Amino acid sequence: MSEDASKSKKKMSANDTAMGVLNAIQNAVIMVDENGYIAFANWEAEAFFGASAVYLARHTIYAYIPFGSPLLPLIDQVRERRAPVNEYRVDLSSPRLGADKLVDIYVAPVLTDPGSVVIVFQERSMADKIDRQLTHRAAARSVTGLASMLAHEIKNPLSGIRGAAQLLETSVNDEDRALTQLICEETDRIVSLVDRMEVFSDERPVDRVPCNIHSILDHVKAIAKAGFARHIKISENYDPSLPAVHANRDQLIQVFLNLIKNASEAVADRADAEIMLTTAYRPGIRISVAGTREKISLPLEFCVIDNGPGVPEDLKPHLFDPFITTKTNGSGLGLALVAKIIGGHGGIVECDSQNNKTIFRVLMHASKITRADEDFDEPGKTR
Repeated sequence: MSEDASKSKKKMSANDTAMGVLNAIQNAVIMVDENGYIAFANWEAEAFFGASAVYLARHTIYAYIPFGSPLLPLIDQVRERRAPVNEYRVDLSSPRLGADKLVDIYVAPVLTDPGSVVIVFQERSMADKIDRQLTHRAAARSVTGLASMLAHEIKNPLSGIRGAAQLLETSVNDEDRALTQLICEETDRIVSLVDRMEVFSDERPVDRVPCNIHSILDHVKAIAKAGFARHIKISENYDPSLPAVHANRDQLIQVFLNLIKNASEAVADRADAEIMLTTAYRPGIRISVAGTREKISLPLEFCVIDNGPGVPEDLKPHLFDPFITTKTNGSGLGLALVAKIIGGHGGIVECDSQNNKTIFRVLMHASKITRADEDFDEPGKTR
């Protein structure tokens, strides 16, 4: 092979590698040349703009960005100063790009091609996941302190009240006995609530192992179908090639029991009630692990989807806070516990809700150990 041919082959290989890297990035990346034409777009950019890279190359950036958008002066600024800039929460909503197109933008000059700039768009939905995660962790910590206080300051007096009511019950008439029984029942209910809250104050480290998420979901589904969801259709859409999740099996069972129970209550009045469990591999999100400087990827996505009426708009920002509930007799601790457990695993839990479709999405990191406690053959099946 000639020297020129060898150099050409290496150049093609380098170009292929660069393209592979850019297409693997889970943010939209484009290059705009000195005339404003979109000279390059990765796969995410094609999805973001709703057009192929070939089609985008025939148009300028001005055809896609709304008039007066702060992105346009940013491009001019980068060209003039030849230095990168960031802009946060930029609204690019338009009939062409769609509604609710709120993004963070990074613009940098291409030093080898004067006048050209690279633009990276990060949709705020991804950044907001991290914001919500921090909020949920803070909410869980507040419940932890409250639970410790309640356990010590309330349970002891309650036991005295209950004991006194039992003594009175032996010496009162039938009419008053109903009142003493009511006192006993209500104190038992409060003790039960405090016991549930004590779960939040348990900060002991938990054992984590590589877990087969499909085995966990099948186990939870079996419990649900045998009890609270016996009349509800529960379907699955699993990725059979999903790697193991590094987690505590019992705690994940608790998480998905709570989520499926919530979903079953949301669809209880529908004739076509259905809950869907899905798993998928979604690379791209990296967050800090609680209590460490380590940053990890959260590529494992587990969803519980129902076709219920959705979450009221005023509750969405506070859904994982303690004591927030739409149920008449609910305590509002179920989703707070979910947030605590998933946050303790270094993951994220979020809710996307609209009429007739609510998605509770859990994002977690994969185990560094390749084999799980049970091997994967088929979705939800083990050897």
